Formats: sequence, C-alpha cells, structure tokens
Amino acid sequence: MKTKILIATLLTSFFAMQMEAQNRTRVNAMNNEISDNLDLRAVADIFGDSRDLQDFERQLNDPELQISNLDLNNDNEVDYLRVIETVEGRTHVIIIQSVLDRDVYQDVATVEVEKDRYNNVHLQVVGNEYMYGPNYIYEPVYYSTPLIYASFWSYNYRPYVSNWYWNFYPSYYYAWNPYPVYRYRNNIQISLNFHNNYNYVNYRRSNQAVVLYNSRRSNGYERQHPDYAFNRRNTTVTNRYELDQRRGTINSRSRENRYSSRNSSNSSRENTGRRTNTGRDYSQNRGNTSRESAPQRDNSSRSKTTREATPQRTAPQRDYSQNRSNSTKENTSRATAPQRTAPQRDYSQNRSNSTRQNTSRATAPQRTAPQRDNSSRQNSSRATAPQRTESQSGNSSRENNRRS
Repeated sequence: MKTKILIATLLTSFFAMQMEAQNRTRVNAMNNEISDNLDLRAVADIFGDSRDLQDFERQLNDPELQISNLDLNNDNEVDYLRVIETVEGRTHVIIIQSVLDRDVYQDVATVEVEKDRYNNVHLQVVGNEYMYGPNYIYEPVYYSTPLIYASFWSYNYRPYVSNWYWNFYPSYYYAWNPYPVYRYRNNIQISLNFHNNYNYVNYRRSNQAVVLYNSRRSNGYERQHPDYAFNRRNTTVTNRYELDQRRGTINSRSRENRYSSRNSSNSSRENTGRRTNTGRDYSQNRGNTSRESAPQRDNSSRSKTTREATPQRTAPQRDYSQNRSNSTKENTSRATAPQRTAPQRDYSQNRSNSTRQNTSRATAPQRTAPQRDNSSRQNSSRATAPQRTESQSGNSSRENNRRS
C-alpha cells in the first residue's frame, strides 16, 4: 500500500513538472519578436551586390553570411528562403518566402523595382504586414549602380521562380541553428556595406506593385497563427520602425539611468574618498604638525638651553676650575667635547678657546698681583726700616740727653 502511494505521488509530481515546463516554453515563445530575425537593410544590401535573382537567393541562404535567422516552424533550424518574381511592364515585384513545410510558404518581404518614364529606377524593400506591421519600407541608396538592374529590362526577360522547395535544397545550403537576437544583430551590423544608405519611408511608390503582389501572395504561417500578427504582438506601436524607436528611447533611458547611477555611485565614491582623504590628511596634518611642532619645540628649547645655558654654566665652572687648577680645565674640556655634536664641538671649541685665552689673560695679572704686592711689601718693609732706625736714633739721643 505504501509503495502504491509513493508511486502515485512520484507520477503526479512528474506530470506537474512537465506541465510547468510546457507553460514556461510557451510564454518564452510568445515573448519572442519574430521580426527581429530578418533585417531588411541586410536584404537590400545583398540585393545591390547580386548579379541576378538566382545569385540573390543564394546569398539569402548562404550559411557563411547568415542573413536570415528565421525559424517560423520551430524546428530549431533556420528556414530556407525562396525567391519568386512577378512582372508587368516596367514593374518587378520580387517576393521572399519562408519554406515551412510541404507546399506551405509564408511571405517575409518584397523587393519592388520600377522604372519611371525618365528611366530612373526606384527600389523599395517592403516588410510583410503580418510580420513587420503596415508600411515598414526601406529605400536603399547604393554608392554604385547594381548589376542586377541590367538584367531586368532586357527584350526576352523571363520572371524568376525558385526551383527549391521543402526538403529539396541546393548543394551549397545546409541548415544551421538560430542564434540569439543580440548575436544576429551584431552579425548584421558587421556585414552591412557602410558605403550604402538605407532610408526609411512609410509610403509605396508603385500602386501597380501592390496589385502584382496580391496576385502571388502566400500566408501559410499567418493562417496557422492568426492571433500572432504584429498588431497583436505589439499593441502600442503601428510597425517595426516605431518599435525600434521605442526600444531606442527605452535603451537610451536605461543607458542614461545606468550612466547617472554610475555617475552618482562614482560621485559618492569620490565624495567618500575625499572625505576619507581629508580625514587622513587631517590626521596626517595633526600627526605632522605634532611631529613638526615637537622637534621645533625640542630644538628651540633644547638648542637655546644648550646654547645659552651651557656657556653660562661652563663659564663660571671653567673660571672656577681655572682658579683651582689648569689640569681640571683641560680634563673637563676634553671630557665634555666628545659628547657634543660636530657644530657644538666647533662652537664649544671656539668658546673654550676664547675662554681659555680670556682666562689666561685674566689669570696672568692675578698671578702677578701677589708678586707685585710682595714687592710693594718689600718696598714698604724697606721704607719702614729707616723709620725704625730714625726712632732708634731718636731714642738713643734722648737717652744720651738724660745721661748728660
């Protein structure tokens, strides 16, 4: 019983997962714009480079060029595009059809060529209304006259009709898998001839071309998917050109928003960087000022005290020591001189030399002073000696007088 319940739950979960996968694939398929997979400018470009319509069909299906990326029948292979033509008078209508199945074709675009009475050739590449919307038309301006024009108005010209159909293709062709849209666009931008101009217009030049096209029209995919027309897929725009314009504005807005957001993020980063830098600079300035101020204070205080206090302190000590003994001067000066730096040694030596000279000069009189005092004392003693003799003579005369 338990095994049956487990099997039943597994089966129900498996079927539920399959249903969700199918729903997801359907949503993704409906969101894909089929007109993104064939650029009419590329069609006009290879038309001007073709020799004839057979060469034009070959270039449309060339696996190396990969002008088309259409996969309307969803077989994961790019559809083969066949070319048929209808002619009346000076008007040629070339119809490009996608081969979907046996005897099932879908018109993709038309190339309408007409020569007026002044022998001027007018060419328009018109997108199918079901795929591109109404009046989606390009008029190419070629830098040189295409060779294909020479074959259109010959005397015995026969309209071209492709010989290829479902599962019967030329030898040069092989099916390839469709690419993502962005990759297909990059391929087209590279393959376009930049010497040509592709002007968009919203009107048809030839009314006869419209009549000729309606006589050879094929809409196999349109009958299978009537609710998938361009006006149903894109309800806010009329044709492919307006869709491109809206995408361009949306892309430009998104780019502007991204640019503004990047600028705002960069400005915020710069502001934060400036703030952090100012904080760092301020802290560094504080550190530098503290570091700079500390040496200035130390140098000023220490240098001033060492320069001012040391002579004042050493001068009396040196004088006192000189009074005591000359040996202590020499010992103190020699002992203190190596402890000072080179400029202090010079300065101290100058001061010591000057003080030594001054002290030697000052001490010389001090040394002679007592000698002079001694000599004066001797002179005074010499001077006093006669005084003593005179007193002695006086006393002797007094004694002689008394005795007499």
